[in-house]
Amino acid sequence: MFKVRLQEIALPTSDRDIDSLTSWFVDTLCLVRKRGDEMADHGLANPVHRLLRDYLFAQPEVGWDAQMLADELALTPASLNHHLTRLVQSGIIGYTNEGKGWRRYYLRGGSLTNAIEIFASQASITVNQRMKIIDEYWGRQNPRLVLELPENDRPVLTLGIADHRPLVSDSEGSSLSQWMGDFGLLGERPGKEIKADSISVQLFQLMLGRDAPLSLDEAAEIIGGQKARIGRILERFRSSNMVERVPRTDRLAVALWNAMTAQHQRRGEDWMLKKGGFQRILNDKQQSKLLMALKKGKLSIDDVANELQNVEPKQQMLLLNLLGGRLPLGHRMNGEDAAQVQRNVQDSLDRVLRRMRRVAEMLESELSS
Repeated sequence: MFKVRLQEIALPTSDRDIDSLTSWFVDTLCLVRKRGDEMADHGLANPVHRLLRDYLFAQPEVGWDAQMLADELALTPASLNHHLTRLVQSGIIGYTNEGKGWRRYYLRGGSLTNAIEIFASQASITVNQRMKIIDEYWGRQNPRLVLELPENDRPVLTLGIADHRPLVSDSEGSSLSQWMGDFGLLGERPGKEIKADSISVQLFQLMLGRDAPLSLDEAAEIIGGQKARIGRILERFRSSNMVERVPRTDRLAVALWNAMTAQHQRRGEDWMLKKGGFQRILNDKQQSKLLMALKKGKLSIDDVANELQNVEPKQQMLLLNLLGGRLPLGHRMNGEDAAQVQRNVQDSLDRVLRRMRRVAEMLESELSS
């Protein structure tokens, strides 16, 4: 079964030696879990690194006997089988049972560049086919905000890809939870999150049918659970590029009301007129009504919304900034429809695949020289 976990890693720059390029592939394919002192040597002595560098990448035309590899790498057959199974599932390595004795493992396509092309085709086709499940659960209708502000701190892409397979009859999961687990939305080791009614599944279903961005407070109130845990789940969703985190411009009036009341109590009317942006952005009538309501302690969120309804959203954002206020952040699906979410994920995958092709060419060049 094709099963791999990809992580977006920056292209090697100055270090183009065989070890650094091999390590790049190990990290990109998430073949080794890095843990403290175990990786103090940067993973160069790791069995997977040596298996690729010294055997499969170095001599791609050779079929390597599993027993011989176990002896050369000083591994037990069980340990070697674990590493080889991961490589076979990733689609980079193949094996044959032809002849007698142990399986013989080889680099698919006869070269690293060919192996990456095979991998790229399989990964793209699998993602394209399996992302269509979102259509079945999509329920968003009118997702655009008054002012669209893109996120500026997107996390590193981490995406799982796995072949479709039937759901086991006695499984506690569902087709959606299994799909989420395959794409890495439930973490490396899903555990109880694979259940059909787990918090992760409920949260993803909620976002598939919700127009407005979802804040942590709202998610905790609707689904339950601790905000810290929900925050970690949402960050996993963001890492797949299926979910984005954006400023809640739909709550602009609330943010402005908070900022106005706080600054009026702290600094007074004169500061709000001159440095708080009232004279710069609002007309005399708007200034007078808002300040009068603040002075009486009767300013409401509806008052702010009504007085600023003719002020452009960008100017409202500027006023909020001058008042020292902040917009809350919310999470939503990264696209106005299911097709756009699929395109965004595919674009992220294509970016990783382009880097893999480039590094494969660099590594083959280094090995040949």
